[in-house]
Amino acid sequence: MVLPEPSAALPPMTAKAPSQSTLSDWLTAVDTFLWGPWLLIPLLLGTGVWLTFQLRGIQLRMLLPALRFAFLDRDDQERDSAEGDISHYQALTTALAATVGVGNIIGVATAIHLGGPGALLWMWVTALFGMASKYSEAFLAVRFRTTDRNGKQSGGPQYYLREAVRGPLGRFLSVFFAVATLLACFGIGSMTQSNSIAAQLQHSFNADPPLVGILLAIAIGGVLLGGIEAIGKVTSAFVPMMIVFYVGGCLYILAVNISAVPGALALVVSSAFTSQGAVGGFLGSTMIMALQYGAARGIFSNESGMGSAAIAAAAAKTQHPTRQGLVSMTQTFIDTIIVVTCTGLVILSTGTWTGDDPATMTAQAFTTGLPGDWGHYIVSVSLVFLGASTILGWAYYGERCAERLVGVHGVLPFRLFFTVLIFLGTVTDLKDVWTFADIANGLMAIPNLIGLLLLAPLIARETRAYLEQDPRLRCDGTSFSSVPQDSGH
Repeated sequence: MVLPEPSAALPPMTAKAPSQSTLSDWLTAVDTFLWGPWLLIPLLLGTGVWLTFQLRGIQLRMLLPALRFAFLDRDDQERDSAEGDISHYQALTTALAATVGVGNIIGVATAIHLGGPGALLWMWVTALFGMASKYSEAFLAVRFRTTDRNGKQSGGPQYYLREAVRGPLGRFLSVFFAVATLLACFGIGSMTQSNSIAAQLQHSFNADPPLVGILLAIAIGGVLLGGIEAIGKVTSAFVPMMIVFYVGGCLYILAVNISAVPGALALVVSSAFTSQGAVGGFLGSTMIMALQYGAARGIFSNESGMGSAAIAAAAAKTQHPTRQGLVSMTQTFIDTIIVVTCTGLVILSTGTWTGDDPATMTAQAFTTGLPGDWGHYIVSVSLVFLGASTILGWAYYGERCAERLVGVHGVLPFRLFFTVLIFLGTVTDLKDVWTFADIANGLMAIPNLIGLLLLAPLIARETRAYLEQDPRLRCDGTSFSSVPQDSGH
């Protein structure tokens, strides 16, 4: 997920009325409970561990074939016999668009600032087990996807919870997820992202926020009118480019500071189990804090287990759910193991992790590590483009949930309202909106995780049956149905 701390993009707040303070305090209390160490973090990690066991470590034994299939093999995605609206590569980049962004840049700095360098190790742990969750939800999204009245593929937790979890429980979980996703996309997917973009452009280039909002709303609105096909084309073009641009800057800094990298890695491992580096005195200087902030920010960054990326996976042209599940699994690897790791090591190897402001920590690291004083521009440009791509990804998530709740006639009104919120985000104070979006993200995860736990035997059984026939993903796919015949739940 791409949710930074509210202070990362917003100016200092003015004094609030008592009623507003009460609302803010209530939202903060709910947010702290949801994302604290006793609810979502153990539930997300526990689900990932259980799915890893059920799937026999699929994220490790199938990673290389999955990467090859996602980025090198393109024959299957173009077949007329493969159902879907976009290629599996475009589905991957659409999901990456919604996840790789502010959280990979500022969220990593926040985790290290609050939890110490050891938080980075726990981000890796969440990614490792989260890959099994991401595989599972993408598998189910394709397995139980439907076609709407406009001929578009619709899938994700809002459908597979209803279809695969029988009875009132499944219907309740389905609607719960769809409503929570709609609420989340209005916050994290529109207003907060445009607010961050406007703040970055104003800081680096003195751009006028209302003008930024108008231009951004027009550009994003134009793409949204083209539907998932247009979104897929845009994200497949510039999301990989921006990731390479940002990671390239990171690799240059690490190469220049190569002598400091081994020490940074050693610090990550050693402080993950000790009190070193975390802020906040005694209460903030424990292994628990490193685990909590590392796990929470890792989950925010890659969204594994939250169900959002499964909505994009359902639109993919694929011959079998296993294939798209493996492609989607690589998203978590790219997001956390590659991009988050690069950010974390740059911050640690340049020594800027000891600073007081996580909002500027990564920019300071780039300024320190690159020649001249223009390094922060790379961070600003990356934040702007990746933030815009996040808006596109979440717009698609929201419209598919609107379609689930009210039908296809709700898609166009959703797109128009979503576009208006993009502009409002650039000119509005959003502190409470950040917290509300945080809560909605957590509420999304709960029904999805319940569904993954209930459906783990089905996922494992059908995955095993497919991989016994095509263990290296080399078959042409024409002999496999997109919906397996085994329907036992």
